[in-house]
Amino acid sequence: MAESTTKTIDLHKVFLHLQQQMITALSTDREVIQHPTTKGTATELHWLKMLGDYLPKRYCADNAFVLDCEGHLSEQVDVVIYDRQYSPFLFNQDGAKYVPAESVYAVLEVKPELDGANVAYAAGKAASVRRLRRTSTSIPHAGGKFDPKAPPAILAGILTLDSEWNPAFGKPFAESIAKLSDVEHLDVGCVLRAGGFDIGYGQAAPKINVGSPATALIFFFLKLLARLQAAGTVAALDLDEYGKSL
Repeated sequence: MAESTTKTIDLHKVFLHLQQQMITALSTDREVIQHPTTKGTATELHWLKMLGDYLPKRYCADNAFVLDCEGHLSEQVDVVIYDRQYSPFLFNQDGAKYVPAESVYAVLEVKPELDGANVAYAAGKAASVRRLRRTSTSIPHAGGKFDPKAPPAILAGILTLDSEWNPAFGKPFAESIAKLSDVEHLDVGCVLRAGGFDIGYGQAAPKINVGSPATALIFFFLKLLARLQAAGTVAALDLDEYGKSL
């Protein structure tokens, strides 16, 4: 009897190939597309497609606004990663999507390059989402019900092709991160030509963990996925609170 063989796949090579494809596509968009808004939209779509293809299906990723039960609205965010299992409604008005704050796991801003202004811009977008009110309610199940849970922290980050800084994650980057408030802080990010990053807090200074340029995309993706897994499931929104505005 012939011995069975186990097929394997080199995940590093898969993501390296994907990273090279994205670098080529984003570089081409930068050179060919002249209209800034169209160029920005094309860049967002590449990132949204990657996340849509590789994140578990429990997560959705869209360009969207985030709203709360009091009618407050975030700024428009390039990439909102959200869960629809316990927050099952989504407004879609003339192509503009509105996601309830309770469903949000992460918000990511897409920019051409990493620099101080774009770090601050991404931080501002994150703050506009984190300041929204999030409700929570119990979840019925076969044996009773789960009590309301505290909503998990909303992750934030920035995605770029290049960096204005050289090295990308040197002193200017660290200083830009250190300036951010608790509501603005960034957690993860990717500079396709320079590396991915993951930031930890709770010490005297933010702890910045950086991957190599060759592993930028897979480093970012695995760090993001680990953070999403650690967050668990979002809280179920309280529909009665939303109903009060009707």
